[in-house]
Amino acid sequence: MLSLLYLVVRALARLFVAAGHADGSKDLEILVLRHQLRVLQRKTAPPRLRVIDRVLLAAARRAIPRERWVAFMVTPATLLRWHRELVNRKWTYRRTGRPGRPPIDAEVRGLILRLARENARWGCVRIEGELRKLGIRVAATTIRTLLRSARLGPAPRRTGPTWTEFLRTHAHEIIACDFFTVETAWLRTLYVLLFIELGSRRIHLSASTAHPDSAWVTQQARNLALDLDARASPVRFLIRDRDAKFSRAFDAVVRSEGRG
Repeated sequence: MLSLLYLVVRALARLFVAAGHADGSKDLEILVLRHQLRVLQRKTAPPRLRVIDRVLLAAARRAIPRERWVAFMVTPATLLRWHRELVNRKWTYRRTGRPGRPPIDAEVRGLILRLARENARWGCVRIEGELRKLGIRVAATTIRTLLRSARLGPAPRRTGPTWTEFLRTHAHEIIACDFFTVETAWLRTLYVLLFIELGSRRIHLSASTAHPDSAWVTQQARNLALDLDARASPVRFLIRDRDAKFSRAFDAVVRSEGRG
């Protein structure tokens, strides 16, 4: 039976090559390679691939049509996982020592909270200055973080509505913005500026760029203003971080042109 099967397959192979003329042998070679690949896939344990193997397969996948991805010995999900691992390596930096600032002494912590409660008009900078007079050096940002964790709002008002209550009341007049990054297949980092209307949760996405600066960010604000013309209520508040790319021109465009 095996001999008969061999003769039949051999005859079919000859007909296949003869029908394809010059490209027949090449097509048969591709068929053999695909069959060998299927043989390898029958193994219980997956083959060990080197880094150069992963790079070759990932690069070839972008040049081969999707309908022929069956030729790969790994699935597209595996190729995407390799890409995520490369992105993770790109954003991994060596840390020396314990990360972050050293913890605040308990006595200093209690003193900061006491100054904030007894002096409602003192801000973080004023409290920092008062501590320096006592020979205690604590950064204003650290004081701000401590006050927030103790649910003490910024000066001069530490009583009344909470931050959550304020957001709920004025949500329809607030827009928040921030950057997020996208990693391309070639590990190139692109920055996208995202705006969100707190009241409706509507999201506005900007174009992507590899080098965002103040002028680019301001132009994205002008583009956003075109979408805000149809708003029933003006934009009164803008929430953003202290990134230097958010200049005064950016704030002015969002608030003034967002009024419609």
